[in-house]
Amino acid sequence: MIEIQALTKYYGARRVVGPISISIAKGEIVGLLGLNGAGKTTTLRILACDLLPSSGSVRVDGLDVVDNPDEVRARVGYLPDAPPLYDEMTVGEYLVFAARLRGLGQEDAEARVEEVLVSTQLDRVRDDVISTLSHGFRQRVGIAQAVVHRPRLLVLDEPISGLDPVQIVEMRELVRNLRHHHTTIISSHILSEISETCDRILVIRDGEIVAAGTEAELSSRLVEGAEVVVTVRGDAGQAKRLLASVKGVTAVEPVDATEPGADISSFRVEAERDVRQELCRALVLGDVALLGIAKNDRELESIFLRLAQPESKNGAEVQA
Repeated sequence: MIEIQALTKYYGARRVVGPISISIAKGEIVGLLGLNGAGKTTTLRILACDLLPSSGSVRVDGLDVVDNPDEVRARVGYLPDAPPLYDEMTVGEYLVFAARLRGLGQEDAEARVEEVLVSTQLDRVRDDVISTLSHGFRQRVGIAQAVVHRPRLLVLDEPISGLDPVQIVEMRELVRNLRHHHTTIISSHILSEISETCDRILVIRDGEIVAAGTEAELSSRLVEGAEVVVTVRGDAGQAKRLLASVKGVTAVEPVDATEPGADISSFRVEAERDVRQELCRALVLGDVALLGIAKNDRELESIFLRLAQPESKNGAEVQA
């Protein structure tokens, strides 16, 4: 679906992106993860044909963004970090206008807007003036305008910026539901959202992709050992002894319980490898009720900090 080869972008003598080479398959949701100023937005603007590359090639659905910019734009839906909305229009009017700009006829535009209003859960505010909407609904309208013309590629720049926790969950589900119709690239510096939403992560630093893969793949390559949080009900002392008895476990430390309730305890377990299966077996055989076992939430953060920190002038990585 997307083929990027040796892409670079310069502003004057300053290189802000590249060289980047990456392929993205049809239907993938890919997260572009990096610190502010790493080159995320510039990369997305090139994919959306909002900027031209300085060198290299970018192909979307087989079309080069330099040779065929109009054809590429017709296949791309773009939500910049500030949604391009007209505050004086109603939601329905604006989306019909956006569809007409993308080449849809009036009748087709109106029919398509009805579909998009439902899929983005905007149907109950279709007649509201955009200036009266909350930030969360404005973000939804931004996504709606990006998908109204049925694009093959959807480019979202920080789609959850400024949303509250409930809105973040709703936006996450909305993006996931779009995967059946679009290949999607999401830019963010919020680790949990990239992890929860995306099939694959691209970590960008100083304009270059320094790592690519699923969270599990990055973890296996870059995190030494394994760390999980285990939650049990019963004798905490017995549970700790059982967990510590598993071969490969190097440390077992009590942490705040992940859920309320009597006799519920949680432990952080560090090990030389993935020992989740052995931990479960030990607790079950020891007659301790296992309520949950999960990788430590800080694992992706550890990966991100190792990869995304800029290099110092002498070439050594800056320590977090």
